[in-house]
Order: sequence, then structure tokens, then C-alpha cells
Amino acid sequence: MSAARPTRLCVIGVAGRMGRQLVDVCRADGRYVVVTGVERAGVVPQPALDGVLVTADLSVAFGGVDGVIDFAAPAACTIVAARCAALGLPYLVGSTALGAADQEALARAAAAIPVLAAANLSIGVNVLLELVGAAARRLGAGFDVELVELHHKHKKDAPSGTALALAAAVREARPELVEEHSRHGITGPRSASALGVAAVRGGDVAGEHTVLFLGHGERLELTHRASSSVIFAQGALTAMDWLRQAPPGLYGMRDVVGRAKPPA
Repeated sequence: MSAARPTRLCVIGVAGRMGRQLVDVCRADGRYVVVTGVERAGVVPQPALDGVLVTADLSVAFGGVDGVIDFAAPAACTIVAARCAALGLPYLVGSTALGAADQEALARAAAAIPVLAAANLSIGVNVLLELVGAAARRLGAGFDVELVELHHKHKKDAPSGTALALAAAVREARPELVEEHSRHGITGPRSASALGVAAVRGGDVAGEHTVLFLGHGERLELTHRASSSVIFAQGALTAMDWLRQAPPGLYGMRDVVGRAKPPA
């Protein structure tokens, strides 16, 4: 009996940090193969991506693939989502800071294909989102909430998309809270309605997020630490496996983590 054919992937932003990581993880796994990658015209992958056809032409890149994973920054959802929908390709977006136009493009595409958008593809982070929401509900107004995130010095956006998702999970349970970013100077006493968000950058930290619930005489801290960006590539493959079995719709990583299989 012949072995199953590996899942053939196209990666948008293949020459970037996460694109290269995904190529390496696929080579080591064997069940997946990145056959094509998309980059802007003139971008030369460094290091060289042997065996991966890198092109700026979506018609070439999407030929013969089973799914598309998008790690581009900034995202190009308005173009890519429509092309995936026309070709019937599952589309996974791991880019952060999606704008309103990107969100609208994903929603339109989700009428025809399964689409998954997530600020963080780590399984552990998506469990953390559930835990943070539960803690915010159970602890209530008696606890102040602060959020600290730490990333490598090359990260371009702040706060991270994951930090914003964690803040949203807190505010879903406590809608009276208002985010406060980068405090400095004479700020006066802390407002009871504040949700503090701080971003730290340096070194080669793959990602660390801590949500602190600060009460009188006690403190609860919920932390996720990523020691390697490999977990995000592995999470992307887990999500793509799930997505390829799902009906058209717009999904998140919490759907992947929370269900044994896609909805019928």
C-alpha cells in the first residue's frame, strides 16, 4: 500500500521569519511540503529555500496546492482571500493587526471556503485565552488587571496581536475596563477601570505573555512562554489539518483547540 501524498502548501511571506520556520518544520515532519511561496517581486529568500518555488504571481503559486498559509506582514487578505475562494483553497491567516478591509475580505471568502484567522497559532496561548476570560469573570472588579508581553528585538508591532487578543478576552468578561498603553510621567493613582498593557522588546525571545490579576493581599498570574517559534509553525499545521476538513466558514484557533473535529 503506497504512502499517502503529503499535503501541499503555499506560504505567503515564505522568506520571512515564520515562513522559513514553517518550511523547516514541514521538511522534518514529512506529512506536509511547502511547494510554493509568495514574496514581493525582487525579494530574494535568505537563506535560500531549496525546493520551494518563490514567486510574486498568485496564479503560479496557487497551482496544485491543497491549502494556503499566510504569514505576510502586512497581510494582503484583500487579494489573497478572494483568490483562495475562487480556487476553493482553505486559507489560514497567521498575520497580526488585520485591518477592517482585511476582515471584510476574510468574511466574504468564508462564504465559499474555510478560513481561519489567528493572532497566535500556539495551542497553549489559545488555552490561555480561555483561562484569562474565566479568571476575569470569576475574580471580578475586586482585582486590577495588567498585561505584560515580551518579544524579540526584531518584532515590528507593539503591543503584540496576542496581547490584544488577551486584552479582548478580559474586556469580554469586564466590559467596563479601558486599555492603557505605555504609561509614563505623573499619571496619578491607577484608575479602577484601567487595563494596563505593556510591551517589552529585546534579545531573541520567541514570545512571553503574562496577565496579572492584582487584588488585596493576593495576586494571580497567568503566563505563557514560547521557547521557540517552532510551536507557531506546528500550530499552523495542526490548524490546516483541521481547516481542510471544515465546511466554509470563519474560524479561530479556539475552534481548533476546543473541538475534536470540525463541525459537520
